[in-house]
Amino acid sequence: MGTPQFAVASLDALITAGCDVVAVVTAPDKPAGRGQKVNESAVKQYAVANGLKVLQPEKLKNPEFLEELKALKADLQVVVAFRMLPEAVWNMPAKGTINLHASLLPQYRGAAPINWVIINDEKESGVTTFFLKHDIDTGDILFTEKVTLTGTETAGELHDRLMDKGAGLLVKTVKGIEGNKYNEHPQEQLAEGMELKHAPKIFKTDCLISFNQPARAVFNMIRGLSPSPTAYTVLNGKVLKIYNAEYQETEPGILPGGFLTNNKTSLKFATKDGYVCPTDVQLEGKKRMSIEEFLRGNKL
Repeated sequence: MGTPQFAVASLDALITAGCDVVAVVTAPDKPAGRGQKVNESAVKQYAVANGLKVLQPEKLKNPEFLEELKALKADLQVVVAFRMLPEAVWNMPAKGTINLHASLLPQYRGAAPINWVIINDEKESGVTTFFLKHDIDTGDILFTEKVTLTGTETAGELHDRLMDKGAGLLVKTVKGIEGNKYNEHPQEQLAEGMELKHAPKIFKTDCLISFNQPARAVFNMIRGLSPSPTAYTVLNGKVLKIYNAEYQETEPGILPGGFLTNNKTSLKFATKDGYVCPTDVQLEGKKRMSIEEFLRGNKL
């Protein structure tokens, strides 16, 4: 059960490892863009190309869907980047339902763990497999794998690293369950004495940059929201998305939010303790471009 590209790597790894995938459950097709062209999920595209049975329920409590799911007689259900399941679904298989989550649980439960780990400038992240139960991202942990963060990667770059790590960990988990070689670790015990950080869904209003923060914090926000949903500011009345930037910790000499430019190669916004210098931007109504390209067409 999955929808975006992140889940495709896991599905492919399971098939490559010889697992018998009896069906794939993914989001319904949706019209998208100006022409309202029907958009199929990345998981559906992969499943169709590989001759797998595809189920696309509008509602997961739909009796017809539940009957179809039950008829598959699956031993185990695997969830990667899907949606919240009702108990009638996750409690159906004999061996339960497992989930792959892109953080080191119990830290960063929620919809956007990759973004928040970078925004909060963590030194490590990773992937976790666990059994599903009632409350989201709280089931007993099966396996984890850590990755060390560089302090400069974007959410997109970490996404790709964890997508590959997660696929390998998921195969290890499924094989462990198949051979009854696994231990369950209750998250409540692991969380004792720990200050838990959360990873709620990010909305557009959360992406507006506040330059009243230290330069490093703004830099972390930009890379933590790149390439999507993208940090932005407003410049001369237009939205300017910032995909990548550098930062300088030095006395700015101007108020936070003010900017300096040579109108050729450099644009820098003042922060609380320095500057943030965008290198990769997109002005409202224009294509994404380097800061040099942007300044050639926009005199500030």
